[in-house]
Amino acid sequence: MTTGFPSHRSFAHQREQFLAAANEAGAQLHEYLHPLRGPFGEALSTDVALIGNPQAKHLLVALSGTHGVEGYYGSDCQRQWLDDLRERSLPEDVAVLMIHLINPWGTAWMRRVNEDNIDLNRNYLDFNQAAPDNQPYEALHAIYTCDQLRGPHREQADALLNERVQREGWSAVMSIVEAGQYRHPDGLFYGGNAASWSNRTLHRILQEHLGHASSVMCFDLHTGAGEYGHPMLMTIAQAPYPALKDAQRLFGPWLYTLMTGAGSHSDTGVAATATGYTSQAIIDALPQVQLMPFVIECGTYPGEQIHTVLRDDQWLHLHGDLFSPEARQIKLKLLEQFFPADPDWQELVWVRTRQIWERALEELTKSATP
Repeated sequence: MTTGFPSHRSFAHQREQFLAAANEAGAQLHEYLHPLRGPFGEALSTDVALIGNPQAKHLLVALSGTHGVEGYYGSDCQRQWLDDLRERSLPEDVAVLMIHLINPWGTAWMRRVNEDNIDLNRNYLDFNQAAPDNQPYEALHAIYTCDQLRGPHREQADALLNERVQREGWSAVMSIVEAGQYRHPDGLFYGGNAASWSNRTLHRILQEHLGHASSVMCFDLHTGAGEYGHPMLMTIAQAPYPALKDAQRLFGPWLYTLMTGAGSHSDTGVAATATGYTSQAIIDALPQVQLMPFVIECGTYPGEQIHTVLRDDQWLHLHGDLFSPEARQIKLKLLEQFFPADPDWQELVWVRTRQIWERALEELTKSATP
């Protein structure tokens, strides 16, 4: 299939490289097929690679692609660390579990969201309970469903956003938008009305591969928030968890602790008002495990710039032609926002991610030593 969709970076290429590196490292592989296909007709899946003893009680987990297009960073780091691990042997009771592109549709189609326009970090909720009611978002929703990329309707939407920002400030407006909303499937930061495919698949992976564990350090890999080229190590939860003090001791001043919920505030660029984060879902899914949930968030471009490109991408998927030249330009801009082509940026975030993982693996090894 010939399309105008960018192909220099693709889901299929990332998956091929990951699987090759995993096989070279002697990993045990597990495939979780997604029901839909990518822009080139390619099959989509989440792949899991286990290095070491599958019955090991102490595991390091690296999770990529929660936000689709951000998965290019995570996938590259997973592949490079697999290359490193190929030359090493792990202790009998220590293993590394890599969950590759948990939102494969979002990676393939170069979106932060999934096939249902769901932001996965707003989707990990108990949908038997009433969803959070983000009433202030209602007055902003029209900004994100504008039917023009350029023209009077877009100018009206821009004016509405600018007026609110001038009156309340950028951070205040974004704390509303990024908190997540559950009424508008066509809106930004939509959390869904049921557990998504990625949500269900992650829970399946956790039970199949981590249900027996005694201690786990999990790293959810992200880009976009923060200063350009700065990989920020965070732990995010709704309340202090049992292993929090151990996590803070291990990483010291490198670690930023964020407790989320209505009224919370953060100057990191990561939404503090949101609920439904992956980190909290993993805590809830593995109550018997001494769990440390971490996020590595690699800064790229200013938030206002990223937000504009996200609005353009939202227009494209609501009203545009996904295989037009215009779509290609939007997708290239979006990819750059979350995975800069700058080789220095790519090298820096990999080096820092590897350092974090190596410290965590050293600590797990100590824990496993009698």
